[in-house]
Amino acid sequence: MQLTDEQRQNDEALLQLGRRLHADGYRFTCVTPLTHQRYSERADATPARSLREVFGWNREFDASLLSPDELDHMREAGIIRNYDNRLRSQVRWSSLDRLLLVHSGFPTDTADAVFFGPDSYRFARVVEAHLRDSAAPVEHAVEIGCGTGIGALLIARARRHAQVSALDINPLALRYAAINVALAELSNISVEYSDVLEGVAGSFDLIVANPPYMLDARQRTYRHGGGELGEALSVRMVRESLERLSLGGSLLLYTGVAMVDGCDPFLTALKDTLDGPRWAWFYEEVDPDVFSEQLLEPGYERVERIAAVALTVTRRA
Repeated sequence: MQLTDEQRQNDEALLQLGRRLHADGYRFTCVTPLTHQRYSERADATPARSLREVFGWNREFDASLLSPDELDHMREAGIIRNYDNRLRSQVRWSSLDRLLLVHSGFPTDTADAVFFGPDSYRFARVVEAHLRDSAAPVEHAVEIGCGTGIGALLIARARRHAQVSALDINPLALRYAAINVALAELSNISVEYSDVLEGVAGSFDLIVANPPYMLDARQRTYRHGGGELGEALSVRMVRESLERLSLGGSLLLYTGVAMVDGCDPFLTALKDTLDGPRWAWFYEEVDPDVFSEQLLEPGYERVERIAAVALTVTRRA
């Protein structure tokens, strides 16, 4: 992806800010949008008192709270907005283990918002468990719809000899993922534009994905899964990924499923494919009930619950 000179300068400043925060030991666990909203509504009207409140809870702050260097980096990155004589960051920083990740500010209303939250942590656990338990070699791996790049980062960190690709259709996600890769000081990740795997050649020993799975009236890239109940993109990723697995290679897909009358439409759509002789697969509910507020949205009238699920498919050698 080609960047303008201004975008390159902005991203370099954002990287420098991330390095400063990382050196200062900054940590923040990102929550669901509803929890973030409720916490923010409960917080008093006083300005932010810490870096966590500035870059995690995304509260307004007085310029005196930050060092001149931090403010300079924010201005150079173009991420400061003025609100009634106070300032507010347009990005957030969250942590996972020793990794620090930049993503979109709250609320994630824009069409190109880059999301990070509890689903990202659950997805990370799925990836880490596979890397810990599998002895299969990984020479070439890919994360589809990388967002912040957390899947690619975990693979590259655990398999330093592997070449890892972080793919996304969202240009802002690619920029943020590239910053997160540079901040992690990992040299075995390439960040590239792709619609699922279109235009990317070769086969892969490991494919990971955490696709959007909601019905979103605004069709925001990070949130809208398409289909009748948000399952379409997840189904497409599985079908297009299986043919790109090398012998003995695995697909790890973490997603959410809108359950209707006790049935799982995602698994139903894939069952005939997965039961073919080439595949060994395992499927589990990681969390039986997530994002319950979504059930109030149009299209979810018959949905009982949304479950977080993980599908692992391995191509038999």
